[in-house]
Amino acid sequence: MFQTSSFRITAEMLLLVAEIDEFKGAWRALGTLAPERLSALRRMATVESIGSSTRIEGSRLSDREVERLLSNLDIQSFDSRDEQEVAGYADVMETVFAAWAEIAITENHIRQLHRDLLRYSDKDERHRGDYKTTSNSVAAFDADGRKVGIVFETASPFETPQLMAELLTWFNQASNPAVSQARRDELHPLIAIGIFVVVFLAIHPFQDGNGRLSRVLTTLLLLRAGYAYVPYSSLETVIEQSKEGYYLALRQTQAGLRTDAPDWEPWLRFFLKALHRQMCRLREKVERERLLLAKLPDLALQILDHARDHGRVTIADAVTITGASRNTLKMHFKMLREQGYLTLHGQGRGAWYGLP
Repeated sequence: MFQTSSFRITAEMLLLVAEIDEFKGAWRALGTLAPERLSALRRMATVESIGSSTRIEGSRLSDREVERLLSNLDIQSFDSRDEQEVAGYADVMETVFAAWAEIAITENHIRQLHRDLLRYSDKDERHRGDYKTTSNSVAAFDADGRKVGIVFETASPFETPQLMAELLTWFNQASNPAVSQARRDELHPLIAIGIFVVVFLAIHPFQDGNGRLSRVLTTLLLLRAGYAYVPYSSLETVIEQSKEGYYLALRQTQAGLRTDAPDWEPWLRFFLKALHRQMCRLREKVERERLLLAKLPDLALQILDHARDHGRVTIADAVTITGASRNTLKMHFKMLREQGYLTLHGQGRGAWYGLP
C-alpha cells in the first residue's frame, strides 16, 4: 500500500514535534483558567473550526453566520447546502469532543462519523456512511464550470475497501507502542497521524465529505493521542489561512504514495507547522485571558464574556447583565475599545461592539 520504512524525520520536524509536545505537557498548568473562560475559548474555537472547514470545501458562511446557525440547531431544517454542511459538522464535532475516548479507529466508526457528518445533506442521502461507488478523482474546472483535467487520481471504488482496511491496520499498529517497538518501526504519534490523514485523502473513500471528515478525524486522533488542548484552538482555521500550501503539500506527497519511496516530507512539514501554529494561537489566547483577569475590572470582564458568548454586545445588553448605569458602562466600553479588546460597529441606536 505505502512504505514508511525509509521515512526520516528532519531537524525542522523534530523541533516542531518537541515544541508541540512541550505545550501538551504544560497544558494542565496553562489550562487553569476559570471554567467559564475555558468554555468561552472552546465555543470560539468550535465556531472557527466549523466555519473554516466548511469554507475550505466551498461554503460561503461567515463565522458570525455559523454562530447564529449553531444557536438554532434544534430547528433540524436548513435552507441551503451550506447550512446543512455546518449543522452536520457541528454534530460530529460535538460527538468527538464528548466521546473521543470511546471512538476506536475502526471502519465502522469512520463510516458512522461520515453518516452523521452528512445527516442533514439532502444531496448525500444515498451514500451517507458508504464507501464510494463511482470515481471521485479531484478535477480542475474552468471559469464556466467545465472540467479541464484531473488534478489527482484517487483510489478506485474497487480498491477502496482494501486500502481503507490496510490503512487502519497500519495506523492501529503504529499507534500501539508494544507492536511498533517489536517491529522496530515506531513513529511519533503526530507523524503517524499526519501519514494517516494524507493517505486517507489520497484514497478519498467516500463520494463526498472526505475533506471535512479528514479534519474531524485529525481532531479525534489528536485527542486520543493525549493532545487535550485541541478543542480550544482551531486547526481548521490555520489550514484555511494557508489553503494553497495545504493543497500543494497534499499533492506533492500523494503523487508518490504508490512508489517504493514516498516523499512524506512536504505534507508532514505542512501538517506539523499547522499544528504548531494551532498551539501558538492557543498559547497567545491563554496569555491574553490571564492578562484580562489580572488587569480588567469585573464590569469589563462581564462585557467581554457577553461579547464572546453572543458575538456582539451593546450598551443596553451590558445594562441588563450588570445592572450598572449607562454612563459607568460607557467608560468601560471606551476603555475596552482603546485597549483593543472591542471594536465599534455602526453609530447611534444601532451601534454594537464585537471582538477584534
